[in-house]
Amino acid sequence: MEAYRSVLIQKRYSRNTQKAYLNYFSDYCRSFSARDIDNISKDEINAYILELIESKYISASQQNQRINAIKFYYEKVLGRERQFYDVYRPKKEKKLPCVLSENEIVALLECVENLKHRTILSLIYSAGLRISEAINLKIEDIDSGRDLIIIKGGKGKKDRTTILSKTLLELLREYYREYRPKDYLFQGQNGGKYSAKSIQNIFKNALMKSGIQKRATVHTLRHSFATHLLERGTDLRYIQELLGHSSSKTTEIYTHVTQKGINRITSPLDNLNIRKK
Repeated sequence: MEAYRSVLIQKRYSRNTQKAYLNYFSDYCRSFSARDIDNISKDEINAYILELIESKYISASQQNQRINAIKFYYEKVLGRERQFYDVYRPKKEKKLPCVLSENEIVALLECVENLKHRTILSLIYSAGLRISEAINLKIEDIDSGRDLIIIKGGKGKKDRTTILSKTLLELLREYYREYRPKDYLFQGQNGGKYSAKSIQNIFKNALMKSGIQKRATVHTLRHSFATHLLERGTDLRYIQELLGHSSSKTTEIYTHVTQKGINRITSPLDNLNIRKK
C-alpha cells in the first residue's frame, strides 16, 4: 500500500483520486488476502468486479474507478504492459444534469443571509466553478481590472480564466471589508482553505429554505451557469472554454437541458379540439 500511495503522489493524482484509489485497492487486496496479489488472473478480477455489481450494486462510475484502481497497481506500480489487464468496462450512463432556473437561483441566494456563504455560492454560480476550484482560489486570482477570475490547476492540472461578474465583484468587496482574508479567498475558522463539506452544507440548507424540490447539489450551480449562458445566446465554444472542458462533447450535454427553442414548440395535443367532459 505504501508503494501504491507513493506512485499516486509522484504522478500528481488529486487528493480525491488518491483517496478513492487507495480505498478501492485496499478492498481488492482484502478480497484476495489469501493469494499472491501479483498473480491474480484477469478472469478472477472480472469475477470480483461482477460480484461487486451483484452484491453491492455499485454504479457504472464506481465500477470504472475500481477497475482503474486495480489497473494502476499492475501497470504503474509493477510496471507491467498495459495490455496485461483488460476487463469489461460499462458504457457511461448518460444522465442529464440537474439545472436550476434563473428564478430558482434568485430564490436560493436570497435565502442565504450570511455574507460569506452568499458570496461563495454566488461565485460558484457566476463563474461556473467546481467546488474544488472555489476553495483553492486566492485573493490575487481575482483580476478586477480585466473582469476575470484566474483558475490555477483546475481539473487535469490546467489553468484557465473565467468571467468575473460585476455583481459578484461588489459582493466580493463587501465580503473582503468584513472578513479580511489573508491568503485563500475563503478561509476556514482556523485559517487555511474553506472546506468542501462546509460549502455543501451551506447549499443544502439554502435549498431546503428556498423550497426547491429538485435533487440539486453545489455542482448544479455550475450546470446552471452553462445552461443559462446557452439560453442567452452564448456560443457553445466560449462556454467550453469558461468551464475548462477539453472536449466539446462534454459541453454539448447542455444543449439537451436548455429551454432555448423548446419553449417555442407547441405540443400537438394543444392543436386538437378536444371537448371537455
